[in-house]
Parts: sequence; structure tokens; C-alpha cells
Amino acid sequence: MRTRQPTEPVLEDQRIPVRAKLAAAWTSVMFLYAYVDIIAFFKPGVIDDIEVGVVWEFDVSQTLLTTFLALMAIPILMIVLSMTLPARANRITNLVVASVQMPYAAFNVVGETWTFFYGLGIALELILLALILRYAWTWPRTAPPATSADRETVRARQQA
Repeated sequence: MRTRQPTEPVLEDQRIPVRAKLAAAWTSVMFLYAYVDIIAFFKPGVIDDIEVGVVWEFDVSQTLLTTFLALMAIPILMIVLSMTLPARANRITNLVVASVQMPYAAFNVVGETWTFFYGLGIALELILLALILRYAWTWPRTAPPATSADRETVRARQQA
């Protein structure tokens, strides 16, 4: 009996570098973070509160808006840092920042009345942050470069 050969070529599955995985995950976190806030404008009363200078329970001020910008800058900067930092610093930075972002993300659902909406957004953010932690934690390692003593041992064995 003959084995049937596939008629379509097999798709190439290239390995994605850890840096690219991290940058993609941080990009997704950034978009979720921003879009949850943008879509929240559709909640009744949100625009009315903003027009009178109140966001949630806080008065709109330079301090509040600067805080919002600083918090949004974290995932934005992590995209760049994930692609540019040296491997060791990259790994450590991603582990620390994702670990700090997880409780912050979870805290955002506290006291919310729209739990389905915020719950879904935050659950997706937490999944992505867990993925970032996994990518950084399991960063592939390479063998240390051979020393001159190692090379001499190999040469001696080859000559024997």
C-alpha cells in the first residue's frame, strides 16, 4: 500500500526571537490598556464627569494627567526596551516590570460596577503579563564560549 504524499507544501514555522515575542506582548498590553480606557468613555456619565473636571473620584489636574501618562508610558517603553536592551538586562527588566504591572492591573477592577467589561480587559492584560513573565523566565541560554584550555584539550584528543 502506498503512502499518499501531501499535495500542499508544509508551512514553514520559523522560530520567533524572545525579544520579538516580548515586544509583541507589550504592544498587546498597551493596546488593551488604552482601549479599555477609551471604550470606558461610552459608559453613561463618564463624559459628563470629565466635562466638569472629574475622572472617577479624582479632580482632573496636572498631577492626575501626568500620572496617567506615566502609567501608560510603561508598556510603551517596554516595547522599545524589549527590542533593544542586552539579553540579561532585558530578561530582568521584563520580569520586574511585568511582576509589578500584574497587581496594578488587577487593582483596576476593584470597585468597578461594570465588572464584565473591566473584568475581560483586565483578564486579558493579566494573561499577556503572565506570558511576558514566561517568555522572560524561559529565555534560552547558550553554552559559554570555549576557553583556550578547552581548545587545547580538543586538539590533544584529535592528535592522539
